Amino acid sequence: MGRGRRWVVRLAELIVILELHQQGMTVSAIARRTGLHRSTVARYIARGIEPPIYGPRPPRPTKLAPFERYLRERIAAVPELTGSRLYREIRELGYAGGYTLLKDFLRQVRPRPAAGFEIRFETPPGRQAQVDFAHFRTVFTDEPGAERVVWLFSLVLGHSRMMWGRFVLHQDMQTLLRCHADAFADLGGVPTEILYDRMRTVFHRDDTEGGHVVYNATLRAFAAHYSYQPKACRPYRAQTKGKVERSYRYVREDFFLGGSFRNLEDLNLQFRAWLDRVANSRTHATTRRVVAQHFAEELPHLQELPAGPFQAVLQLERRITRDGMISLHGNLYSVPNATRRRIVEVHCTASEVRILEDGQLIATHPVLEGRGRRRIAAGHRSLPPPANSNTPRHGAAPARAGEIVTPRSLAFYDAVAQRLAAIGPQP
Repeated sequence: MGRGRRWVVRLAELIVILELHQQGMTVSAIARRTGLHRSTVARYIARGIEPPIYGPRPPRPTKLAPFERYLRERIAAVPELTGSRLYREIRELGYAGGYTLLKDFLRQVRPRPAAGFEIRFETPPGRQAQVDFAHFRTVFTDEPGAERVVWLFSLVLGHSRMMWGRFVLHQDMQTLLRCHADAFADLGGVPTEILYDRMRTVFHRDDTEGGHVVYNATLRAFAAHYSYQPKACRPYRAQTKGKVERSYRYVREDFFLGGSFRNLEDLNLQFRAWLDRVANSRTHATTRRVVAQHFAEELPHLQELPAGPFQAVLQLERRITRDGMISLHGNLYSVPNATRRRIVEVHCTASEVRILEDGQLIATHPVLEGRGRRRIAAGHRSLPPPANSNTPRHGAAPARAGEIVTPRSLAFYDAVAQRLAAIGPQP
């Protein structure tokens, strides 16, 4: 064993050296027992139990190594060069490796642009609202063991942060318009523009060549009726609609998590109470204003509500089932027993279902929330419901032509009887 030789001690050998030293053996005796040099034994006794420090392994050469200098020069000259283009270039130079290896290298050497500060965008009063749906899962106590998916429709005014929301079971056009109309009615006005995420209900398609989006025709008509301008947020930019996005996290953490709800109606009752008592009564962290008080100042800047409701009609044909019902969006609506045709015309608005036979209105129903529900209007069935029926009878059915009898006083019928008695029986 030469004096100038550098010895490397493994952890197990280090433990043996320290144990022998604790037993009272000298450095020379330990060196003879372990076969190590005395200076090596003395150094590790002085260092103690710390494990030996080994240097990093030298990197293994890769197939990309001969081309790294070329790639660095190209990136330094033109940082915007794409990986696919550089891949083609080095393939022509003889590179035989994969594209993933190149991407990993470019991720390390390509200069990253400094992240700029986000500019907070504040809107004037009455100018903008932000609308979106958020996905929630819950188990209603009325349906134990059945997990239900519900969607939170939320409209947040950009200036005051006043929030209106409702949990629903669908994101279809009827639900979207009904939530809009109810939000406008409860708020008492309409903002100048509404910012939407790129939901399929709102946007028909993206026109990438023209650089604009094509809105759903029904939504355009609804927006024109309420005199607001729909606006699409920038794709992949959640910051564009940050006010409504942050409100969903707030709702989830402060209201929804850990809550117990009997059904959808109970969920919305609790949510409405939470909005009034908590969300819209708090001091907002950004504006430093109480939301409800701030909204009272914004309210005069909202546009007035239109004179009448929006009446966009979706016309469909439906076949009547054997038990006198039509199926629409997963729910069943009754028609009168006297309906003759098997195919009827159905007109749907945001809040109402109208059923027509030969152009004549024979039934009107409110739109049912969810799926799997039945509604039978009073007067549609001549027989009383069976004892095991859970479907209530609602309202009154619209009368057909000739079925309406004008109410008259008893004196009128008495006069008719006297007249007929005076005439006597006819031969």
